[in-house]
Amino acid sequence: MRDNKLFGFLSDELERQNNSIELIASENFASKEVRELCGSILTNKYAEGFPGKRYYGGCENIDNIESRAIELVTKLFDAKYACVQPHSGTQANMIAYYALLDTGDKILSLSLDEGGHLSHGSKVSFSSKYYNVEFYHLNDSGRIDYEGLKAKALEFKPKLILAGFSAYPFEIDYKKIKEIATLVGAYFMVDMAHIAGLVAAKELDNPLRYADIVTSTTHKTLRGPRGGIILTNNEEIIKKVNKACFPALQGGPLENIIGAKAECFFEALDPSFKEYIKHVKENTLTCANEFSKMCDINSGTENHLFLLNTKLSYGVTGKDAQELLEEIGITVNKNMLPHDSEKPSVTSGIRIGFAAITTRGAAKEDAIEIAHIIHDYLSKQIDKTIAISRVKNLIKKFKKIEEI
Repeated sequence: MRDNKLFGFLSDELERQNNSIELIASENFASKEVRELCGSILTNKYAEGFPGKRYYGGCENIDNIESRAIELVTKLFDAKYACVQPHSGTQANMIAYYALLDTGDKILSLSLDEGGHLSHGSKVSFSSKYYNVEFYHLNDSGRIDYEGLKAKALEFKPKLILAGFSAYPFEIDYKKIKEIATLVGAYFMVDMAHIAGLVAAKELDNPLRYADIVTSTTHKTLRGPRGGIILTNNEEIIKKVNKACFPALQGGPLENIIGAKAECFFEALDPSFKEYIKHVKENTLTCANEFSKMCDINSGTENHLFLLNTKLSYGVTGKDAQELLEEIGITVNKNMLPHDSEKPSVTSGIRIGFAAITTRGAAKEDAIEIAHIIHDYLSKQIDKTIAISRVKNLIKKFKKIEEI
């Protein structure tokens, strides 16, 4: 017995994914093995607690799977300790705050409009309700103003300084931020949700060399299931983290997702993953550079994403650009730009990332063509019919989702 209407929607989504060019930087396509574990019988098992310390019987196999996930993720990121139970990146951040802070404690982070994340202190997030959050800023080149960060930290005296962002296209100087955190006696936390795959492939610096605690998602550049992780090299911190995770903030862990996390860590340890991430960076840089030749209103990039100011480049808001591109089969997300004059629901630009489409086999020449399709369509040099035709011709080169 099944709901045919529901499975019809599922079929529609498969068709959409196969017939569009996915450029949302926070999305990717998981392998068949990861998807198999997500939909496995592991979803049947309740397993409150942690390996060897459960509140339910029958957890021997579950313990083996969760322990395997911890073994693989600590190897992948050269960490001593890990919690693999957070249901999402925001949950991971909530758990980390709860473990290290008391209600009302001070957090210094980057604001949402300059590349931060909702859970880093946005006024619509729990993080601003339960903690006293202030922000450091970017300089005129769009990079972190480290001197300004230091001055703000000395003035504000935070208990935790947070780095790691959702729309920051450059490398982060973790050593410098750690020095500032040490100077003011603050914890140093990194949310590497977006760049975890690049860190795993050693294409970006590992924040665990400097941070007291690191959180991440597993579904972006890591190509795993939707979920979160927390890493640390401090034994006392992991004890606090596990208590914050359960029983404080979460109930039974999603063991089917934890199994899928373990598989994605296993896949990321394979040499082929390093090659994949190199291609992601190459494609992103190639596309950003191509836009620079045509409109010169993009952020540049040192990772897997960049920002495009559509308002200045093409006279359309990020929201309008997102909707226009979706009509021709290109999926992006509107995104606030530094000092954006538009509301978060509108924005002045879009965020473009190449993790997902590179999984489907995109190469540098495809990144160039994608830049030209977007530019030509948003600048009204081609009509909708021609744009759709060019997108369809490009998609023919890529793997089907069910083949990944």
